[in-house]
Amino acid sequence: MIISPYPIVSAIVVVVVLAILLASFKVLCEYQRGVIFLFGRFQAVKGPGIIVLIPVMQQMVRIDLRTIVMDVPPQDVISRDNVPVKVNAVILFRIIDPEKAVIQVEDAREATSQLAQTTLRSVLGQHELDEMLSERDKLNRDIQLILDQHTDAWGIKVSNVEIKQVDLDEGMIRAIARQAEAERQRRAKIINAEGEQQAAQKLMEAAQTMMQQPQSIQLRYLQTLVEIAGDKSSTIAFPLPLDLIEPLLGRARGATAGGTPPSA
Repeated sequence: MIISPYPIVSAIVVVVVLAILLASFKVLCEYQRGVIFLFGRFQAVKGPGIIVLIPVMQQMVRIDLRTIVMDVPPQDVISRDNVPVKVNAVILFRIIDPEKAVIQVEDAREATSQLAQTTLRSVLGQHELDEMLSERDKLNRDIQLILDQHTDAWGIKVSNVEIKQVDLDEGMIRAIARQAEAERQRRAKIINAEGEQQAAQKLMEAAQTMMQQPQSIQLRYLQTLVEIAGDKSSTIAFPLPLDLIEPLLGRARGATAGGTPPSA
C-alpha cells in the first residue's frame, strides 16, 4: 500500500502558513509605539493595540514612550576657580517622536547619556565652586535647556536634570572649612567694632547731656559709688571730685567773707 505524500506536505504547508500569520500579529501596549518600515523605507507609526505586518515586506521597531530615569556617571570637572570636583547627576527624558528616535539616531538612550556627560562638564566648568554648591537650581535649568535643544532633533524631550552630588577631596574640604572659619571671625570682628562704635557714640551723647546739667554728673558719681560698694565688706578708697564739693566750698568762702563762721 502506497501512502500519498500530498496530505503530509499539505499539513506542513498549513503549519508554516499559520506560523507566519501568527508571527505577523504584534501587540503593542499603551505606552508603546511601532515604527513600521516597508522594504526598508519608513511607512508609519502605529499602536497601541494589535498590529498586522506583512511578512518579509514589513518590519517594526518597538519604541517605549515612558519617562526614562538615567544616572549620569561621576564626571571630573575643573571649576572656573581651578578646583577639581567630581559631579554626578540624574536626567529624566522621554521619546515624543518615535520616527525621529529610530531614524535620526542609532541609539537614543546612549546618545542622550553621552551628550549629558559632555554638557555637564562644559556647563559646570564655566562656574566657580561656590556657584556649584549654592546655585544648583540655576545650573540644573541651564543643563536641561542645552540638552533639550540638542535632543529635539532626535525626538527626545528632556524634562528635568538634577545635580545629585558634588564631591571634593579632603584637602579642599579642609581649605573650605578654614575659609569659612576665617569668614566667621571676620564677621564677628566687624560686629564687635560696630558695637563699640555705637557704644562710643551713645557715651559721647550722654557726656554732652551731662555737661549741660552739672548736677547729673554728681548723681552719676554717687550712683557709681553705690554700684562699687554693693554688698561687699571690703574697704574701697576713692577720690572726691571737686565738682561735688565746689558748691560747699563756695558757701564756706561766702560765709567767711561776711564774718559769719560756717555752720557745722
